[in-house]
Amino acid sequence: MAEPMNPLAGAAGPGKFSVRTDLPPSQEYGERKATQEIMQGAPTAKTRGAADPKLGRPRNVTPLFAETQRPDEPVTAGIDRGPGPGSEVLGMNRMEDEDTNFRANIAAYMPVLTYVADLPDTSPETRRIIRQLRDSL
Repeated sequence: MAEPMNPLAGAAGPGKFSVRTDLPPSQEYGERKATQEIMQGAPTAKTRGAADPKLGRPRNVTPLFAETQRPDEPVTAGIDRGPGPGSEVLGMNRMEDEDTNFRANIAAYMPVLTYVADLPDTSPETRRIIRQLRDSL
């Protein structure tokens, strides 16, 4: 006699692990026809994805296990450690600039945040966060 099949290993058969595999999981028996009729009457959204012929195939995609295309470039290029150029070559905002902007924005809102912290119904967690923000300025 054949051993019972693992219910997660393949198509469901008769028995206690029987599952309808021809329906989406959210549909009950008999709802498929109604759902298809509704979907045929409604316009579907056009999304641009990898299969969109207007976008074409991605260029310069290197396979994961391919030989390096830059043998003379250190692995640490683009980070602020080790040999090679630092993060300035990436053209991204420096953390110091972002930190300065964040602090300036928090300082501008501190009167409102202090008001919120002083309200009687303000939670202790909210007061703690506002205190941390104030102390970091």
